[in-house]
Amino acid sequence: MTSETITADAAGTWTLGDLTVNRVGFGAMRLTGSAAFHLGTPSDRERSVAVLRRAVELGVDHIDTAAFYFSSLRSANEIINSALSPYSDDLVIVAKVGPYRDWSGEWGTSARPEDLRGHVEENLRQLGRDHLDVVNLRRMGQDSIAEHFGALAELRDKGLIRHLGISNVSPRHLAEAQAVAPVVCVQNRFGLGSGTPGTDEMLRICGEQGIAFVPFYAIAGEGGERGATTGHDGAVLTIAEAHGATPAQIRLAWTLAQGPHVLAIPGTGNPDHLAENVAAGALRLTDDELDTLNSLHHKAG
Repeated sequence: MTSETITADAAGTWTLGDLTVNRVGFGAMRLTGSAAFHLGTPSDRERSVAVLRRAVELGVDHIDTAAFYFSSLRSANEIINSALSPYSDDLVIVAKVGPYRDWSGEWGTSARPEDLRGHVEENLRQLGRDHLDVVNLRRMGQDSIAEHFGALAELRDKGLIRHLGISNVSPRHLAEAQAVAPVVCVQNRFGLGSGTPGTDEMLRICGEQGIAFVPFYAIAGEGGERGATTGHDGAVLTIAEAHGATPAQIRLAWTLAQGPHVLAIPGTGNPDHLAENVAAGALRLTDDELDTLNSLHHKAG
């Protein structure tokens, strides 16, 4: 397949509240270096800026970011601001709050409800915006998210946030949040052969309720924040060869095939990988191929 000629609308669209986005978006974490946080080599800034601008040219209109995405030299939000400001009206910026890193990059105590306004305002400051289109509350192990989600709902009412989502949650957390305010998206770890307990059920519930399901590490798999997995099952390699695609593209295509409400946010600092990720939205796996990959996924789970 010819990646350079395929744009993000090939995968179709979904909505985040009243915002329509192409199902293939972009995750900003990899902009800061070869691996997230301090685990890799800091990126070339101009290359990262170029990747973002190329993403928009390819039709990406949904960018996922966070103030805690930074390496020793690079901040994802600053790169986004420099590359894309002034922002086009149809570009949706999604941030997440909850985790916290101090100025040295060390992980600190996750936010209390009263801290969340500061987290939101830091994202606004770095991005150069007066509101965030969507803010995801990242659950950091707490049993209940009601108080935290309520604090974000208050910021939504004040106009700092347009829509709310949740991350790293189970179905009961979704119900808990919905008792406070509408939820437009759920972000959980999910990909071919990897996930968290209850995520398959969450995927189903989101589909039934028309909520966007936005998996992270769909390509990275068990590699997580350190980068994409290099271990691929033989079936994945065979299917990739049949489509003239990469294993990463097959992983993305399988993820998108889990339902029309599933969005992909693959991240990269490499312009070639960017084009490949966007092009994965045009891949259509056969029923037999999906059955094979679904079996791999359930076996791994």
